[in-house]
Amino acid sequence: MVSTSPLSPHERADYWHHAVSDTFIPLDVTLHEREPSAGTIVSDRLGPLQISVVEAGPQTVRRDKRLIARGGDEYITVTLQHSGTGKLTQDGRQALVGPGTFTCSDAGRPYQREQPGPFRFTAIRVPKQRLGVTDTDLRAVTGTVFGNDRGLAGLVTGYLSRLAEHAAGFDPYTGGQLALTTSDLLALLVRERQGRLDPQAPEAARGMLARIKEYVLRHLADPDLSPHRIAAAHHVSVRYLHKLFQSQGCSVGAWVRRERLERCRRDLARGPAAAPSVSVVAHRWGFANASHFSRAFRAAYDMSPREWQSLARTP
Repeated sequence: MVSTSPLSPHERADYWHHAVSDTFIPLDVTLHEREPSAGTIVSDRLGPLQISVVEAGPQTVRRDKRLIARGGDEYITVTLQHSGTGKLTQDGRQALVGPGTFTCSDAGRPYQREQPGPFRFTAIRVPKQRLGVTDTDLRAVTGTVFGNDRGLAGLVTGYLSRLAEHAAGFDPYTGGQLALTTSDLLALLVRERQGRLDPQAPEAARGMLARIKEYVLRHLADPDLSPHRIAAAHHVSVRYLHKLFQSQGCSVGAWVRRERLERCRRDLARGPAAAPSVSVVAHRWGFANASHFSRAFRAAYDMSPREWQSLARTP
């Protein structure tokens, strides 16, 4: 925890500037009070994610080309506002932020966040490589406010709110899995905004596909997950379900298998001290048959699960 409460008002500005940059990425901070209020930052880790609750007085945070050159451009920051209002400016757009909404800022390009009054928010720092999208794709979500509305943005808002509330209570393994889900949901949000969920389809179909994918990601570990079960859970026909995924250029089964295999690949790459067996990993992510898992893994990655595990363990 970082706090300027023990400091005198005239000492707080310099200390806070360094605390913000040390916690997140190189940033320039301007405080707007003659005698700065006390500020606090409480941070936790969920796998590769850093989750920080920030509470402070009015200020403006900027990131310019000079600060980008000092590092940190490999992250995006997802900021969920709890109290107070703010304004995020990036990529030629301005997002007015209020309680219950969130924004995304790309640390690889200049941006500015203004907080005109006292505020409290949760900032989630996410490595961009975890999203599997390009910097150009990310421009679809920067300088934009997302609220607790219907569709994927509403799902993400609710998920981030619960994640921020309980982040400190998760064990390392659970935290790592929640980090995967967070990255997946953010990538879906980027792709939805980018129009990759078939821009020719009606908005309702795009929203339905987003909800179905979120459901599948939450149930990947269930070996009984099937197109019939997925369709029934969303009150649509199996035929319509297949039609939605055809717009992605793949089948329902292929998408589920790809997501399961990617999680197996990540788990098998864990360090020797905590590395689980191949069969345990396969079962954990819904593969009931070890032989089937090995064949699917080899087809996807051109090597067996044991070969990949051995390779990933090699310094």
